[in-house]
Amino acid sequence: MSTPPSPTTPAQSTKPGARRQRLDENQRREQIMTAALEELAEYGYDGLSLARVARRAGVSKGLIWHYFADKDDLMESTAKATMTTIRDRVADSLDLTEPVPDIVRAALRRAAALTRTHRGELSALNHIVHNLRHPDGTPRLTLDAYESTYQAQESLFRRGQAEGTLRDFDTRVMAITYQGAIDMMIEYLGTENPHIDPDTYADRLADILLAGIQRA
Repeated sequence: MSTPPSPTTPAQSTKPGARRQRLDENQRREQIMTAALEELAEYGYDGLSLARVARRAGVSKGLIWHYFADKDDLMESTAKATMTTIRDRVADSLDLTEPVPDIVRAALRRAAALTRTHRGELSALNHIVHNLRHPDGTPRLTLDAYESTYQAQESLFRRGQAEGTLRDFDTRVMAITYQGAIDMMIEYLGTENPHIDPDTYADRLADILLAGIQRA
């Protein structure tokens, strides 16, 4: 998934006398989801206004329903797109030619840094994850949303086992454990303890995880 449009896109498209940018369907969806992220980061889940989302995106409120079935569909799509974008940002910053233990440590550092560089997106995602529910009260976002992430992590761990830097273990169990540790790190650093240095936390977490999976 490409990086969401710049927050200035809606304003630029609605300036008096400015030519309205023609966007394809995927670009328009991304524009609306970016506006939803900004709205969530500023007002929270309960304070979100779809009218303001539409204004931020430079579209009519009715056009939102052309791209999304309802508010819950918009929230779920926004969360999944944000998870993919964040994952890709971390992956794209890594040197995948390095030994796997070094990649794991670097990935944890990049993920921890997001709590400083992408606080708004992470805050918005957190609002959705904790508030989006089915009518019966069960979470609408489940671990299924992580499936492609788990598969990529399993592939990395298998590569480490093949190259001899990681010991034998169940890569599926480790992928779930690893991602869970990342999620808790981000929440801990971003919302509970913003005074803690992200690099220091990430390195200590890497020490613990690698002690359990790295070949001696």
